Order: sequence, then C-alpha cells, then structure tokens
Amino acid sequence: MVNLELYRVFYTVAKCGSLTRAAEELFISQPAVSQAIKQLEGQLDTPLFNRTHRGMELSEQGGKQIFDIVERALGQLETAENKLKEINQTATGTIRISASDTIFSYVLIDKIAEYHAKFPSVKLNLVNCITTETLDLLKNNKCDIAFLNLPIEDKDINLTSVVMPLHDIFVANENYAELSKEVQPLNSMHDYPLLMLDMSTVTRKAIIQFSHSIGVHLHPEIECGSLELLIQLAKNGVGIACAPREYVRRELNEEKSLVEIRTDPPLPARAVGIAFPKNQPLSYAVKEFFKMFNEEGK
Repeated sequence: MVNLELYRVFYTVAKCGSLTRAAEELFISQPAVSQAIKQLEGQLDTPLFNRTHRGMELSEQGGKQIFDIVERALGQLETAENKLKEINQTATGTIRISASDTIFSYVLIDKIAEYHAKFPSVKLNLVNCITTETLDLLKNNKCDIAFLNLPIEDKDINLTSVVMPLHDIFVANENYAELSKEVQPLNSMHDYPLLMLDMSTVTRKAIIQFSHSIGVHLHPEIECGSLELLIQLAKNGVGIACAPREYVRRELNEEKSLVEIRTDPPLPARAVGIAFPKNQPLSYAVKEFFKMFNEEGK
C-alpha cells in the first residue's frame, strides 16, 4: 500500500537538498526523515538519492525517475484538499501575496488588516518584490495572488482586474514652485534635475516608452529602486520627482511639502492590477481576499 507521508518526505528532501532543512520544513526530526527515505527506498528496491558532501542529490536511476510524478500527485492532492475547503466555505491555510513595497504600503495595507481581522486562521505570506520578479513567481506558482504595476502583456498569467488607477506626475518642493504656476512642456523637464525610478521597474519603462514615442528623452540625474526614497529626495529639494499622484496626495494636499508641475502632454494613466497563476484553481481563502477588491469597485 502506498504511504503518502513517505512520498511527502521524499519530495521535501529533493526540494531542500538536505535532510536537516527537510526536517525543519516538515517539523520532524532528522533521524525520522532519514528513516522515511530508507523505508521508501526499501519498498521501491532502489536508491533514491546520492549522499554527497553537498547534501542529498536525486539518483539518476531512482529519484529523478519519479520526482516529477510525485510532484504532480502531491499537487493534485493539495488541489483536492482545497476543493473540500471551498465546499466547507472555510477560509484556512496560507495565502501567498506578492507585490512591491509601494503597492503594499499604498494599496494593500488596509485590506490586509481588514482580511486578517475577518479570517484570523488564514496565514498571510507577504512577498515583496518588483513587478518583474512577481511575474516569475506567478509563472512558477510560487504566489497565489499578485498585484502588479500595469501595463503588462503576458499570456502566461491570469490578469483579471484593475485595483487602482495611477497618474504619473512631476512633483517638487517649494524651490520649484514657480514651475507649478503654468503648464510646462514635457520636453522641458530634462532641463532640471530629474528623479525617477530605475529601469528595472515597469513604471519607468512605461514612462520612457511614452516619452520616446513623442520624441522626448528624459534623462534622470538620480535613479532609485524605492518610490519612498524618491519622494523624500524631492521634499528635500534634490530635484523634480516623477511619481503617481495617488501616492503623493498627503504631500500635495495635507503637508503642502510638494507641488505638482503639470506638463503638456501629461504622462498617460496606468494602473495597479490583480493577477493569478494561470490554470490554477483558487482556494476559498484567496477568493475571499480577491472579493474585497471586487466589492470596492461595485
């Protein structure tokens, strides 16, 4: 008779490449992991791993032959368990949410707090990374729901809806207040010290693509990977920052620490969107989290 727990141990050791790390992930002792592997190898009458100084490696004639099959089987069992949880309509388990630091701070923080209060038994695994890295997580089924800076065209993910519109603008402190009194030509922005996100971000790529399409070349004096740092630099008079209006409302309207410099033409609107791994069923817990954003838009 097939012992599923032995195969779970085999799969975990194969992923971790170490008996010690597998034991930590499974919350059992290392001798118990070692014994489970020996027992499975005895049942199959073949060695599944090569024990090397680097750790545990799948054997050519044993472990490598069954790993993909075991991975699919365990995945199907997990899907079956999730379906039963959906039938019971009980939000349990773990939700892996991926987004950038900025999206977590400006878009998700209130929703996460609200969801946690409503479903305290659901563990939330928050993975903060830029949109391009989040895309890789989606494609490898390493996150359950993702929030991305748009535009994105990728057929390997399931992009479903828009959470928040974004309008990129130019902002600066009072040193540049004179520029805020009239609309400035967009191409005049390169005459000033510009502060922009770096080229690894979807935001920067979208702005550059648009500006180049109308013959405008914006060359920033300072590039950052953090929008929060960009805003602080602008507030301290280092230069003119390009940032979504939705993320600097407090600085513009309440603190009055920044002013908006309008341009002609303005930068095109973008958005934050929600995406899921393609062709993967959603757990009840994930659906409930997603529903919070759908209901807001109704």
